[in-house]
Amino acid sequence: MIIDKLIEKIEQMNNPTVVGLDPTTEILPNGISTLDFNKGIIDAVYDIVPAVKPQIAFYEQQGIAGLQAYIETVAYARQKGMIVIGDIKRGDIASTAQAYADAHIGGGEFDVDFATINPYMGGDTMQPWINNCKTHDKGLFVLVKTSNKGSADFQNLAMGGKYLYTIVGENVEKWGAELTGKHGYSAIGAVVGATHPKELADMRKSLPHTFFLVPGYGAQGGTAADIAAAFDKNGIGAIINSSRGIITAYKQEKYAGLDFAQAARQAAIDMRDELNKARS
Repeated sequence: MIIDKLIEKIEQMNNPTVVGLDPTTEILPNGISTLDFNKGIIDAVYDIVPAVKPQIAFYEQQGIAGLQAYIETVAYARQKGMIVIGDIKRGDIASTAQAYADAHIGGGEFDVDFATINPYMGGDTMQPWINNCKTHDKGLFVLVKTSNKGSADFQNLAMGGKYLYTIVGENVEKWGAELTGKHGYSAIGAVVGATHPKELADMRKSLPHTFFLVPGYGAQGGTAADIAAAFDKNGIGAIINSSRGIITAYKQEKYAGLDFAQAARQAAIDMRDELNKARS
């Protein structure tokens, strides 16, 4: 099962990190294409980092060429043995939801191992994705409590004595019940931001079978101490994303003198060591 593969790669590398591949013109070194930049990052980290997470918006804004770079980035990461999380945040109904699910976790041209999706249109929007997870051995990370400050506008609304994000989290746990792997976690996971450490701790307790994708570490302000509660007593249960903190490390004074790939590798090592202290 794909969730077991992810957990085992994390344990094999002793590194619960996913590198976000979010290329922009401001990030790319002069003369380097999106695809070559991504390949350089992947070559630098594939032996120490279990997964990458390309955010499709950064490729869509480049048009057809960008989408081709996305497809080739996914293929290259898989060739190197990495798990790929497609950060697509889709959410729609009926045949449209099915089309998205088929494209991204159903063997379509944008096929990845896990996809991020938005459940806030309701439970029926989830079913095509869940069906494809069962049929194609794929996984999901469902938006529950996102890392942005404005998430509280709606996700923290109280309903029947519970916050909305709590209700969504409970549904994620239910949706994933039939897709639980040998390590006790489901292929239907949740996105829970590092910038909300109290909520993160509460959800770790209330969602014992839900694996977390945790954004917000580093550039968004989340620290290793903030994300410690994402892990269970055995030190598993979450993978922590860093995008700019790793792929733009070459611009940081700390890594002066290193090229973009060398700096990314060292930043990934530093992040790994910080996270391992937090989850020990």
